[in-house]
Amino acid sequence: MGDPKVFKNFINGKWVESKSGKTFENRNPADTDDLVGVFQKSTPDDVNAAIDAAAKAYKKWRLVPAPRRGEILYQVANRLVKEKEAISQQMTREMGKIIKETRGDTQEAIDMTYYMAGEGRRLFGMTTPSEMANKFNMTIRQPLGVCSFITPWNFPIAIPSWKMMPALICGNTIVIKPATDTPASVAYLMKVCEEEGIPPGVVNMVTGSGGALGDALINNPAVKVVSFTGSTEVGRKVSEACATNFKHSCLEMGGKNVQIVMDDADIDLAVDGALWGAFGTTGQRCTATSRLIIHKAVADSMVSKLVERAKKLKVGNGLDESVEMGPCINQGQLETVLSYIEIGKKEGATLVTGGEKLTGGDYDKGFFVQPTVFTGVTQQMRIWKEEIFGPVLGVGTFDSFDQAIEMANDTAYGLSASIYTRDVNKAYTAMRDVYTGIFYVNAPTIGAETHLPFGGTKETGNGHREAATAALDVFSEWKSIYVDFSGALQRAQIDNA
Repeated sequence: MGDPKVFKNFINGKWVESKSGKTFENRNPADTDDLVGVFQKSTPDDVNAAIDAAAKAYKKWRLVPAPRRGEILYQVANRLVKEKEAISQQMTREMGKIIKETRGDTQEAIDMTYYMAGEGRRLFGMTTPSEMANKFNMTIRQPLGVCSFITPWNFPIAIPSWKMMPALICGNTIVIKPATDTPASVAYLMKVCEEEGIPPGVVNMVTGSGGALGDALINNPAVKVVSFTGSTEVGRKVSEACATNFKHSCLEMGGKNVQIVMDDADIDLAVDGALWGAFGTTGQRCTATSRLIIHKAVADSMVSKLVERAKKLKVGNGLDESVEMGPCINQGQLETVLSYIEIGKKEGATLVTGGEKLTGGDYDKGFFVQPTVFTGVTQQMRIWKEEIFGPVLGVGTFDSFDQAIEMANDTAYGLSASIYTRDVNKAYTAMRDVYTGIFYVNAPTIGAETHLPFGGTKETGNGHREAATAALDVFSEWKSIYVDFSGALQRAQIDNA
């Protein structure tokens, strides 16, 4: 890869420069003096070259026995284990979240890779009795072909692994465009794939702007499935583009997630959950807790404890093991967060802590904002309805359990939710009635594990799920097979009626 700070595209097993001859810089959002790397400013021609390579590689890769594909992924996972700390350190530099979290991000990629490696010896279909004598029925999975991935910056290696590993184990080939803010982690993953035996052309990476490369990644006829994680606005455009040619798409988009706290809850535990859910990853998670609704009987007590704890959170460079919250990803996101704080003030919510950009000393080199809490947030406010993607928590109150459920569901999204209660009946009722793809009891709205499906309802997604065996349905198609060994013509629904 040449100079360790200069990264090239990875196409057909080779590290190559963009046809544009242009590059862009990737800098640490906690310290913009820190240059993480220089990356290729790719063109549609680069994308098409990567897709062509993937299409050619698919002809052989789909015929590699799935257990053998699994063995290669197992080697990739082993390598990620050995290099976990190096990957995590680099990820904190390029993304900004604290080192404890990037270690978790890397571990998630490890877990997903091991999990999908195991699927190489499963990929289960089913057998079922035929209604005819001397006839055998079964189903099998078959790959689709070239998969195009557009991944976000908040989980620089975990989310790419969610898409790559199930696609590869099913026998597909891939082209991935990582977010322009965090391409180094995917480049590292490509290097590991290359060195651990994934054949040339099976995995490919191009870096650059989604606006410049999106059409080529989506509309090339060789691409059979597009998997996108990002905003609902962009996801809608991806969906519309794919629909024209009936191309498969998997969309993971926005969230406006709620934590419900009942009057019988363990308040200290609920405070722990709200702090982690709202300010983990600087609130830059699709599953982040951005709405906290508390029973009026315990609201004052909980808010007092929450604010006291939020004020004490240490904000800074995530490479410092003592830091509890890092920066926003870039200047634009910082400005978005600050603009929503102003919106909250104008709408009449009460700012009880935070609300300011952090300045002075090392803060001037990054994009830092204080952990922010609003109370008095109502369902009519924009800060109740719109995804902020930053460390801003809106707090509302309710009188009854039924009102809490109604408030929880009052959102265009449906990704994650949680309830804190000691009442098992209320816990199970909330599990049933809160309309989300993910639900937690006595835990925050973040913390998904790789062996359960990940995804949401309503404007959060388009019905597909990532992770677990559910991801296999995104990257394979079912084939029903009938084997008639009767030696005669047998007509189902006719000859056996």
